[in-house]
Amino acid sequence: MVNKVKNTAGKLYLVLILLVLYMPIALLVVSSFNASERNKAIWGGFTISAYKKLIHDETVMDALYTTLILAGGAAFIATVLGTLVCIGMINMKKHSKSFILGVTQIPLLNSDIVTGIALMLLFTRFAELSFATMLVAHVTFIIPYVVLSVQPKVVQMNLSTYEAALDLGASQLYAMWKVMLPEIMPGILSGFLLAFTMSLDDFSVTYFTKAPGIHTMSTMVNAEYRKGIQTEIYALSTIIFVIILFVLFIINRRTEKAARLEAESGVET
Repeated sequence: MVNKVKNTAGKLYLVLILLVLYMPIALLVVSSFNASERNKAIWGGFTISAYKKLIHDETVMDALYTTLILAGGAAFIATVLGTLVCIGMINMKKHSKSFILGVTQIPLLNSDIVTGIALMLLFTRFAELSFATMLVAHVTFIIPYVVLSVQPKVVQMNLSTYEAALDLGASQLYAMWKVMLPEIMPGILSGFLLAFTMSLDDFSVTYFTKAPGIHTMSTMVNAEYRKGIQTEIYALSTIIFVIILFVLFIINRRTEKAARLEAESGVET
């Protein structure tokens, strides 16, 4: 009887947590189809006018384009640099490796607003704020996420295969490209997706390092909030949510398939 009560309480608690997490997203999706323009709390009927307006809204589309280019470019650069850092730590001593890992984790522990203000002061001292300063700022604070994703795969990697390739006459660059990178590729992809997501929804660092006239989705929503958020923002947010949900579904399916194939190969062996 006691175990049954505990199981029921645990399920109710899980349902409550899921409601708290996903109820705002559900309201966002519903609001994107709400025909009521002024008060989204009142259902005014079903419509897709917000999605039609979205295509012709140059301001929103420019902000979306800037956001995607910034997040994609920063995630790519951070993934390359973070992967090279993890590979470079393979032959380091324990103290040196611990020091580098500790330094890379500082942006994770530091507040975003402190990081944004510090980078703004640094950039304005030597140059003018621009898209480049936003890109450098995003790369700076998302590299740790790549390192945290790639480093476990590097630790689990079998170096014997890499050393065998070198013994057979392969250059270090060729062996790293053909032997090492395929083995740690799951960690690299995870690091890229995590870095892309963190850069995509960042506000504090972007707000303090962007140039006047340049807007990402987060800064545009902040600016629009004072005069009322346009219905196009609801539609765009819904589309982004659906795309991310679809990508996560595909990644999880591929991960499950890879794990199943690996398990089957282990059983056959």
